[in-house]
Amino acid sequence: MEAAEWSPEARDALAWTHSARFFTTAAKLDQLPASELPEVAFVGRSNAGKSTAVNTLAQQRQLAFASKTPGRTQHINLFQVGPKAAPDQVWADLPGYGYAAVDRTAKLRWQEVMAQYLAQRRNLAAVVQMVDSRHGFTELDQQLLDFVAPRVRTGEVKLLVLLTKADKLNRKEQAESLRSAQAVLAEVATEESDVGIALFSSLARIGLDDAALALRSWAAPADVAQREAELAAARAAELAELQALSGEPAKPPRGR
Repeated sequence: MEAAEWSPEARDALAWTHSARFFTTAAKLDQLPASELPEVAFVGRSNAGKSTAVNTLAQQRQLAFASKTPGRTQHINLFQVGPKAAPDQVWADLPGYGYAAVDRTAKLRWQEVMAQYLAQRRNLAAVVQMVDSRHGFTELDQQLLDFVAPRVRTGEVKLLVLLTKADKLNRKEQAESLRSAQAVLAEVATEESDVGIALFSSLARIGLDDAALALRSWAAPADVAQREAELAAARAAELAELQALSGEPAKPPRGR
């Protein structure tokens, strides 16, 4: 759908995604801050266009780091979305997986971190998985889907699969890519699950409105966002007081 044809709801959703801003970064799971806000994880192979898709959704060129050498980024980067005074969602940009040039030890370490994150992160509300529409679900894509599948099947975590680089396919190929991915996702779909799929192209802006609408629908209600903002302010004040008393930098609270 062309931008001129987007609904008022889609325009509102895109205005909301445009508010995304960097929050913090973590190399390990226990370095992530505790939060009650719904967290949406963006995952995908290193060359699936994940960072580019995040930047396109936010309508910002350099929000998510897109390395010229895929596989180099090895941190979980968090972004807050919504009103600055009371954010109502957090995006988690997870490292790309499966790039051949990355050291095997690093691959295994990050596979473990990502598996733990997807299985244990308490406030994880949804996963947006980027899959190259030209290749469909690879073995690595399937492995990542398996990590989060138990929580998807129960409805605890929502799943949206974006078939990226859809502009590289003609209509017949796009339809086949959708059918193939739907067959894979049928294995995790249940009466309780919330599983979506859409063609996506950062370059041609295909599926941008649908993805923004889905993300916006997962935001926390205003009262929850306000309560979380007040708790965050209280935690910050407590840390500042501890730092003043000890004379040393206080470590932020850890969470899962």
